[in-house]
Amino acid sequence: MAETSNTQHVLKSQANWDALYFYQKSDVIYQLAFAFCERFIHLYKDRTRDQVIQAARSCKQNIVEGLADGVASTEMQLKLLNVARASLKELREDFEDYIKSRHLQFFVSGEPRYADMLNYCRYHNRLSDYEPFFAQWTDEQMCNYAITLCHFIDRMMMSFLKKLEQEFITDGGIKERMHRARTGYRQQQDERLKQLEAELPRLKQFLAEAQAEAAKWKAAFEDLKQRALKMYYEKEEEIKRLKELLGEENL
Repeated sequence: MAETSNTQHVLKSQANWDALYFYQKSDVIYQLAFAFCERFIHLYKDRTRDQVIQAARSCKQNIVEGLADGVASTEMQLKLLNVARASLKELREDFEDYIKSRHLQFFVSGEPRYADMLNYCRYHNRLSDYEPFFAQWTDEQMCNYAITLCHFIDRMMMSFLKKLEQEFITDGGIKERMHRARTGYRQQQDERLKQLEAELPRLKQFLAEAQAEAAKWKAAFEDLKQRALKMYYEKEEEIKRLKELLGEENL
């Protein structure tokens, strides 16, 4: 039976995470963090290096995993995206600690460099927008841009999580969707069964009328057939007699 417009779906549509700004920025923050560690954090002398890279990676990868799991489970999607936010906060804290421990400066509101940084991070999302600067910025600049990106990503993710929360409240989780889908399917089958059962007496009546009509036409056909055969044999007999009569006269 063809799928109707009110069919309930168990699986949700796959989100295209590459089109989401907070994912794009998370890709930037991971690559920025990696480049920062390569330039400014010693490979063996500072354990912060691994923590920074892993926190940035955890943020990006949990966004991907969460959005992928969202096809089946909104609950798991919410959990994984919140894990991504937690990793993001850890990463931001590491960059803030770096500035404090090295006695560098935070870019603050009112400064031209702060306004430029804020506008750039707000309107630029792709890695290609930032990558050319990774080898040029100082550690202070990289930290401030990283912190600002973390704030933007967190804010965007919170808006996205609020939307998912409302969807979860409205649509429920995977078990509720499965129940609705199965219940809806059974209801469709029950409605179809009732429809067929309601149509059955009418179809039986139509069949009886058709059979009676067929029997009438069959009787009429048999009568016509018998009359045609009788006329045929009569004409055949008449032709035979005429031929015999004409034969005798020729003699």
